[in-house]
Amino acid sequence: MKLGVIGLGNMATAMIRGIIKAGLFAPSDITGSDANEGQRSKAEKDLGIKAVAQNDQAVKGSDYVIIAVKPQVYEDVLPQIKSSMTKDQIIISIAPGKTLSFLGERLAEGAGIVRLMPNTPALVGEGCTGVCKNCNVSEDRFDFVMKMLQGFGKAYEVRESQMDAVVAVSGSSPAYVFMLIDAMADGAVAEGLDRATAINMAAQAVLGSAKMVLETGKHPGQLKDMVCSPAGTTIDAVAVLENGAFRGCVIDAMSACAEKSRKI
Repeated sequence: MKLGVIGLGNMATAMIRGIIKAGLFAPSDITGSDANEGQRSKAEKDLGIKAVAQNDQAVKGSDYVIIAVKPQVYEDVLPQIKSSMTKDQIIISIAPGKTLSFLGERLAEGAGIVRLMPNTPALVGEGCTGVCKNCNVSEDRFDFVMKMLQGFGKAYEVRESQMDAVVAVSGSSPAYVFMLIDAMADGAVAEGLDRATAINMAAQAVLGSAKMVLETGKHPGQLKDMVCSPAGTTIDAVAVLENGAFRGCVIDAMSACAEKSRKI
């Protein structure tokens, strides 16, 4: 089998690296396209794949094609590849806001299309991806796509109507978490801890807390209560966060993110 990838930015290269690591495609079976010569050279050197300048060259002969360019350039890219498509190919899109219907209208008739929303932790093999498909994708082909995605993290099938929520809770959320880690580190520095130690401890605390949610199966609120001893230090900190509408701000931020995704 062959894999084509259109766009060789950070997300695409993270996906390719995970797919190769999972043993689903050899580097020699992957062709990536990018208009930027530097990106092409880097992909060939770091990943061992073939890199080309023309998008249609990444499509021809490929069984699966990942479109990993910005949503703003989809109107330019999709016509470039339409004539090179075959009815047996699976097209995989990672652009927020670009629906299965939008893609289907601009690609070859009857195209099998899978829509993804990955996130940047894919760069370290801990991505979280929401996935939906159109009716032209068979279950066995879809299962293979899910295996590809699991090469760089977790993948969850959702309804397309839920994809904007996925953008908010997964696609964009690393930025919220990075802000939290940065703020925690600032607070620790203000209390006398050196910057490097503060960042490492804040990041590890977030990592460990996330792992507790995933591995214990307990509700986050229940885990929070376990930390909040009566008249202890943590409950005072929680009270300050509640007074600052911490949870409400997060919910509002996600709502704004999802709304922007709907409008792209």
